[in-house]
Formats: sequence, structure tokens, C-alpha cells
Amino acid sequence: MAKSSNQKMKLLYLIKILSEKTDEGHRLTARELSKELEAYGIRAERKSIYDDIDCLIHFGYDIVNVKAKTGGGYYLAGRDFELPELKLLVDAVQASRFLTLKKSRELIAKIEKLAGPFDASKLHRQVFVAGRVKTENESIYYNVDSIHRAIQADCRIRFIYMEWNIKKELRPRRGGIPYEVSPLALTFKEENYYLIAFDEADEKIKHFRVDKMGRIAGIEGGKRSHTQEFDETAVGEYVTHSFGMFGGKMQTVTLLLPDSLVGALIDRFGRECEIRRRQEGVVSVRVAVSVSSRFFGWLSGFGGSVELLSPEKTREEYAGYLEKILERYRPAD
Repeated sequence: MAKSSNQKMKLLYLIKILSEKTDEGHRLTARELSKELEAYGIRAERKSIYDDIDCLIHFGYDIVNVKAKTGGGYYLAGRDFELPELKLLVDAVQASRFLTLKKSRELIAKIEKLAGPFDASKLHRQVFVAGRVKTENESIYYNVDSIHRAIQADCRIRFIYMEWNIKKELRPRRGGIPYEVSPLALTFKEENYYLIAFDEADEKIKHFRVDKMGRIAGIEGGKRSHTQEFDETAVGEYVTHSFGMFGGKMQTVTLLLPDSLVGALIDRFGRECEIRRRQEGVVSVRVAVSVSSRFFGWLSGFGGSVELLSPEKTREEYAGYLEKILERYRPAD
């Protein structure tokens, strides 16, 4: 009997069937696998199925044969990802504000295909999370790729930076005048992607929300600057000490706080911060921070439990920050 045009693809269809229709709790016998192959126009005897399975196992596929009077058969055991790992990926995609709702659904659908046929539904039930704020910029995927390519090519970039107006519209900042910077690194902070770059015009390090960048283009012949002194360690320090990714002057400050709040500072700054015992139950912590209104806001969140001791000038600035807030709530004369 003449072989069908699909006969040469028997092994490929066999692993496809095992991947899509079997797992530890769902097995297929050689006879059932033969019937599944017939749906693709492929004839196969049971003996040839045994040989094909041995061939796939020899190639590296983790195929298990359960021998039992009932419920026995073959199933694909080894997969690239375990179910708990895929759940983590789904949660990360769903929680990412920088991904649009459409792109999140597309990615989750692809992740579901990595699971076994009967585990995909367990991932799908995690998709529906109400009230999650998502970006509306569908081009962020391409922005990230453009920035990565520019960094790899060691070239500067030009882009338009957007901001929201009172009409809830994204409009170009600076009247549409493009920024020209040396891209140094991409970082993920507080549910958003940021580009960390050196702005030659202002001679300083800046960061930009990637989902607010538009019309990104490489500058021909524009080689990046300040790349050597801003390595991975410097990027980590910059991100750690920037509050809410708001820029500010880097300073070493001393904070006075009770023992019970030490964990909160280590979570924020890492174990490298300098801690000294002042008295029973009270410590001082020295840490480098980017002093800005966001830092003061974070500090005020502890109420009177944390005191900014020094530098004196920064202490005065913090007092002024608090005074301005109080002015808003004082009764009019």
C-alpha cells in the first residue's frame, strides 16, 4: 500500500499527540496512538508505535509507559516548565502594568500552550484579575527592543517623550522637541520599565518611562558616552536609592528609628546600609539616598517613628516639606 504524504512526519505527529493529549493522569495506549495518527492520514501498526516511542526516548523525550490492566499507556512526562513555574509567569504577566490588556492576554495564551493539555485550564482561571491598571501603549514591546538594539550597537538614540494632559491625552513634552541620549540600561521598578540614560545636553544621568517614549531611532554615527563608569553595579545603586524613580541629589543621610523598623529599611536599601545601636530599642541608619520630594514622602509615611537626623540642611528641607503640607490644612484667618 502506498504511503501517504504525511507518513514521513509520523514521529513529529506522534510527539505532537503525546504533548497535546497526555500527562501523568491521562495516557494513551499504542492502539489509541495509532488511531490518533490516522486522523493525520498516517497508518501505523502497534509494533511500529513501540519502535517510534523508543526512538523518541533515545532522542531525549521523557516518555513514560505505565503498564497496567486499566489506565495504562504512554504519556509525556518531562516538559520545559512545571505548572507552579507557569503560574508564576502568568502572575507576572498579569501584574505587569507596562503590558497592555491585549498583549497580556496574548502572552498568557502562549504560556498556556507550554502546560500540559489538562493543566492549561488551571492557568486560565488566574487570568481574570479585576481592577488592574494597565498601560495603553501597545508599542512598548518595540520600544524595549529598539533600546536593547541601540545598547548592543553602542549608539545614541533620539525619541519624543510623552506626558498626560488634563484631557487624559498623551502629548509630546517640550513641544515635541526630541531628546537625544546615550542609553545605558533598562530597569524594572515599581511596575514600570525605565530607560536609564546619560543626557549630554544637561550632562547628567536621567531616567525615562519606556511606555511614554515614542519614535525611538538610533543616531547614525552617535556613539554612546559615559558607559564605562556606569556599569551594572552603578545601575543597581541608582535604582535602589531613587525614590519612585524621581531624580534628586545623592546624599548620605542618618535616620533614627526603633528596632522594629530595621526590616523596612533593609527591604528598601539592602543589607549594605550601616546600622548602629544608639540605645535600647533604638538604632541609627546611614544610607545613601536620592533626596527628593518622593524620599520625603516615603519618610513621612513612618510618621514620627523615624527621624531624619542629618545632614542638617536636608533635615531643614524635610521640615520645610512638612510645613508646606501643614499650611494646606491650617484654618484660614
